[in-house]
Amino acid sequence: MAPPLGNDKGSIGRGFSRRSLMAGAAAIGAAGTLAATTGCSRVSNADSKKGGDLLERLKAQGTVKLGIAGEQPYSYIDKHGELTGSSPAIARIIFKRLGVPNVQPMPTEFNSLVPGLNSQQFDVVAAGMYLTPERCEQVLFADPEYQMPDALIVRKGNPKNLHNYEDIKKAGAKFATGTGYAEIEYAEEVGIKESEMLLLPDQLAGLLAVEQGRADVFAGTAVTVRNVVHQTKTRKAEYTKQFVPKLDGKPDLGTGGFAFRPAERNLRDAFNDELLKMKKSGELLRVMKPYGFLEEEMTDITAKERCQ
Repeated sequence: MAPPLGNDKGSIGRGFSRRSLMAGAAAIGAAGTLAATTGCSRVSNADSKKGGDLLERLKAQGTVKLGIAGEQPYSYIDKHGELTGSSPAIARIIFKRLGVPNVQPMPTEFNSLVPGLNSQQFDVVAAGMYLTPERCEQVLFADPEYQMPDALIVRKGNPKNLHNYEDIKKAGAKFATGTGYAEIEYAEEVGIKESEMLLLPDQLAGLLAVEQGRADVFAGTAVTVRNVVHQTKTRKAEYTKQFVPKLDGKPDLGTGGFAFRPAERNLRDAFNDELLKMKKSGELLRVMKPYGFLEEEMTDITAKERCQ
């Protein structure tokens, strides 16, 4: 989640309150409305050059537009109206090295990220988006920065003894997760119908739903779940031990990364080259660690491997 002040300064888990998280959510909503009403004016002409010429155009402009969805700690607007999160922190470093010194946030709903990217409302999705087969057919992914198990938010003491999706199904517990989250598919894998789910905008809404008894459990990525519980200092809820969900009967450790338009292979490849350097030097972990990521959550898997 957001550092206290400034450009990605400070450590995650310091100086946060429920009020600050709600303020950040309000800021993202307001900015998202602005993006939606002005997006058409930002549409650029599609290039026909092999591999795309977007990188050259971004260098000339000096600014890259980042599609974000307000999910902490991946990318969001904090209570001071500043862009923060692990993805913007990575984007600032890589794009500066590519000759693009400025980043501009373009907030939208998670489900609108891929359509917004492909309609050229922004240049890249910087939201820690999971690589899935369906998304791999629609966008061009950079190699993932992280791999992530899931975890659950439950009431204090975990009265229903919920530790994974099978437990939730068996107990008939009221299940909640985020709109567009991969956790929807993981829950469907064990027989929980989407029509039975409570779909919420983010993990803070999930925590509140559990606290208020509107849901028995909220599922999200382990980093998102543990961060919101720590930062709100809730006394009514807790997070469970992380676990690896299943998809198509096999363990599925989600991986997240940046997404580009399919025509912009040159930009994606240049981005990947810089990302690989950050991985090899350990810089990527140093950048992501303040946002709650752990060393064991880093990954060397490629987008090609994941998409296959």
